[in-house]
Parts: sequence; structure tokens; C-alpha cells
Amino acid sequence: MLTAPPYLKKGDKIAITAPASKLARESIEIGIQILQSWGLEVIIGHTVGRKFHGFSDTLENRTSEFQGFLDDSTIKLILSARGGYGSSKIIDNLNFDKFKASPKWICGFSDLTAMLLHVNSLGFQSLHGVMAKTMTYHQTSNESLRAALFGEMYLYAFDPSPSNKLGEGQGEAIGGNLALMVHSIGSKSDINYDGKILFLEDVSEYYYNLDRMLVQLKRAGKLQYLAGLVVGDFSDCKDNDEPFGKKIEEIVLEHTSDPYYPVAFGFGFGHENKNLAIRMGEELYLDVKSSGSIIKSFE
Repeated sequence: MLTAPPYLKKGDKIAITAPASKLARESIEIGIQILQSWGLEVIIGHTVGRKFHGFSDTLENRTSEFQGFLDDSTIKLILSARGGYGSSKIIDNLNFDKFKASPKWICGFSDLTAMLLHVNSLGFQSLHGVMAKTMTYHQTSNESLRAALFGEMYLYAFDPSPSNKLGEGQGEAIGGNLALMVHSIGSKSDINYDGKILFLEDVSEYYYNLDRMLVQLKRAGKLQYLAGLVVGDFSDCKDNDEPFGKKIEEIVLEHTSDPYYPVAFGFGFGHENKNLAIRMGEELYLDVKSSGSIIKSFE
């Protein structure tokens, strides 16, 4: 299991930054209020509310702000304001030496998958969960983020799917957005998937492109020796005028038909309102039964 940064406690200082796309400052006001209600001191980065074309700020300013929060040992959590596009552009310009000496939680999803995966590659856990802007969407997801940040164990139960592959698995959690996982292959952030429980989600992709990305994972050896696979939300998937002929369940099962490990569909994870927190790099247990599936952490 990867090293967990110190869990939060009341009075801790956290930072919100926008390392990718732009957003209005007022879109995170509810998120700020929720975080403050947990007893946290919230620092807002200058990138929040700015814009540089589609980005929140220039590459230099986004990098500098993230670096400052990495280096500040009084900051215990870096929470992304939103995703979009741009996180992967700053990673190789960041110095993680002070982070490794004094680790902290880095949290987000979607485009932030690149950053979460890089933190995992350094040997530390990261947190896949709601961001400051999306804290307006779903109270249970917010509570799951609080519980994960404050070190509570979690048990998620969800409904069965006829597409599930039954069985049990145990391993470190890895994953996030499928496109970002694929784009990280061969980079400094790439990690070994063997023996791990892989979580996947995506949004607004064509079915043929989802198939192509899963082909890439398979060809890279990422799907062969998993301990389990959890399929979250694949929201707003699109088809061509000439239908691809398969939906996400069929596409996933095609590429996981040879190795046998449990596969669970229907977990609230991704771009829908319900987006439950997972500490990536933590040892988890997955049990997929005909009556339903559970994911739980260990005490």
C-alpha cells in the first residue's frame, strides 16, 4: 500500500487552485462554505476566477501556484477547483522534493487524474473525489470526501449489473479518467497495474474511441493481471452515424474476457452528480456477488 499523507483535522489549512480550465470565482462559494463547515481554513489561489483563453491562467502562473502549495508545509490538502484540460501540462515542470518530505493530499477527478497518478508514481496516495465546483451536486459525495480526508474507513455497496463478472479481489486502488490513464502510458507518471483494483470513468467520448483506449490499455499489459475492475460512469457517450455496435459494458467485457478477475459496473464514480471518494493507492477489498457489489477499505 502506498504511503498516506496525514489525514486532516479541524483547524488544518487547505488550498483551492485551478490547474486546468477556467471557472468563475462564485462557482466555488458553496464548496468553500462546506469545507469551512468541516473546520478547515480555506486558502483560494489566484488562478481561481482568472482566465487565459480556455485555461484558468497562463502555464507559468498555474505551475507557480501549484508549486507554491506543494512547497508550503502548512497546506494539508490541495483541492482542484475544477478539471477540464491542462493539468498534465504542468506536471513535468513541478518539483516534488518538498512534497515527498512533507506529503499532503491532492484531490480532484477527470483531468486531475494525471496529477493523482503522478503522485501515486512517487509512492503516495492521492484522492479521487469531488472538486470545489462540483461540491454543489451531491451531499453524499461531499460526505464521502470528508470521510476520506479525515481518515475514516469506507464501505460502498451498489446494485448488481447483469454485465458483472462475479468474484473477490484485493489490491491497491488505481485509476480515474480512462483518457488520462491512457495518455499517461509511457510517461514519468506511468505505474504498474498488476495486482491492483482499477477504477475507470469517462465523459462525452465516442464508443469507438472508448474501444480504442481500452485496446491501448490491453496492448500495454495494463489489463492482464488486475485484482479487479470497477467501472464507474461513462456519461454522455456518443455514437457515429454508422453505429459502432457495442455499448460500454460490451466493450469493457471484450477486453477483459481472457484474464479472470471480478468486474463491477454501476459504481457512482465520475461525471455524474454522485461521485464517491476513493483514496488511490490504498488497499481495498472488492466483492462482486449476484446480489450486489461492495468496495471497502481496511482498518
